[in-house]
Amino acid sequence: MDSEISLSGVSRYESRISSEIDIYRDCIDVHNLPPIFHYWSNRHVRPMLERHGFSDPAGLFQMAFENQCAKYAGKALSFLSVGSGNCDLEIKIAARLRATGYSDFVIECLDLNPAMLERGAARANDIGVAGNLEFVETDLNRWVAAREYHAVMADQSLHHVLELEWLFGQITRSLRPDGVFVISDMIGRNGHLRWPEALAIVQEFWKKLPPAYRFNCRSTRYEALFEDADCSTESFEGIRAQDILPLLTERFHFQSFLGFGNVIDPFVDRSFGPNFDPASAWDREFIDQVHRRDEEEIAAGRLKPTHMLAILGKGADAISTPAAPVQSRRSAPAEPKKSGYEWASWPHTAQSQLESVCRILENTENRLRSAIAEMQQREIEFQERTAWALQLDRRLKAAELALVENEQELLARAVWAGRLQAELADRTAWALRLDAELTERTDWALRLNRQLTTMMHQTLWRRLELGRRLRAPFRLAGRWLRTTRC
Repeated sequence: MDSEISLSGVSRYESRISSEIDIYRDCIDVHNLPPIFHYWSNRHVRPMLERHGFSDPAGLFQMAFENQCAKYAGKALSFLSVGSGNCDLEIKIAARLRATGYSDFVIECLDLNPAMLERGAARANDIGVAGNLEFVETDLNRWVAAREYHAVMADQSLHHVLELEWLFGQITRSLRPDGVFVISDMIGRNGHLRWPEALAIVQEFWKKLPPAYRFNCRSTRYEALFEDADCSTESFEGIRAQDILPLLTERFHFQSFLGFGNVIDPFVDRSFGPNFDPASAWDREFIDQVHRRDEEEIAAGRLKPTHMLAILGKGADAISTPAAPVQSRRSAPAEPKKSGYEWASWPHTAQSQLESVCRILENTENRLRSAIAEMQQREIEFQERTAWALQLDRRLKAAELALVENEQELLARAVWAGRLQAELADRTAWALRLDAELTERTDWALRLNRQLTTMMHQTLWRRLELGRRLRAPFRLAGRWLRTTRC
């Protein structure tokens, strides 16, 4: 049973990894948020941040890195970005540091998605800061630190990490004693669900929304009542968001902490935020009301913020540790009354609402037609690829048949070659025997020739000697006759 659970866990983990990579593979603008989000953040969040010396999360990271560069002026610095995605922020920080006179530094960018890191590398090369960035493809749940860092940044990445204890342990081990850990992240309930006390307020405001504002643009469905969906069921989105702050308080000391937002989240996110128009006075007033309610509830301690900006360190020079998010275990709020609408709160006429609904239906129809056209195109591509695959299969089978025939012919030729080799061996042996016999006869002929030559020499000598002996009496007789005549 344990092995089955383990295997199931591994399979689910790998499935989440695959889903996470697929979601962000083609995501060029990770922070593409609806206009109403920017209205809310600029009107209500930005003034709060500016009181602390920066106007947005990017400014916090920039300020922290510049402080470290100033502290170690003239020395090489190592920075780390955890879950850097397309590395847009890291490239911006590197360019800004170089513009202010700091160049001896490197920002190590960690991310799971190779496609995003490739986009980051290309962008860094275009900007001219490629020498100050390193791009490392890794799973943050298994990453092992290999160097010491002067600062570590995490921009909206921690709520994607399952093994927070492991990651924080590696950061603690690799962060210099006077280094800083800078974070911008979501610290609400896991899966970005609402805690019961927050969900009750969301439903309260939901009743004030006209129907046209209740269309979920991400899931393309109408939600008469707000459906509190768990975003972590298929991927790592918000997988352990509620554990981030408690684990940080155990391992680090907070040098600064800013918390904000809660009930506002569903109304300004990618699901329902596109339904709001910042140019509309009613839309702006509605968002302002929700924000004021957030501020009141957080100040009274009934809600905890879901957004966090913080600078942490390993030393003791820290502010008081912020309280962990409310983790209420009370039962879910009671179902709203029979009507989920507060008609009187809508400034819109029935005609305008009908027009809004018609626009939603028209947009849905257009998306449906686009989806059908895409499906038809994919069906055509599927048929073309199927025909191509069948043709390839036929060619493959023909090639296999030809291969079998070639193998048979090759085998026959191998047998013939074997016989030829055996015959060649026999003829070679015969030739060797014939050569040996020829050599032997040649030697005999040479000996015979030598003997014959010797005999001819002896015969010639004897004939010469015999001739000499035969001529001797005649010479004597000739001398006698000459003597007698005289």
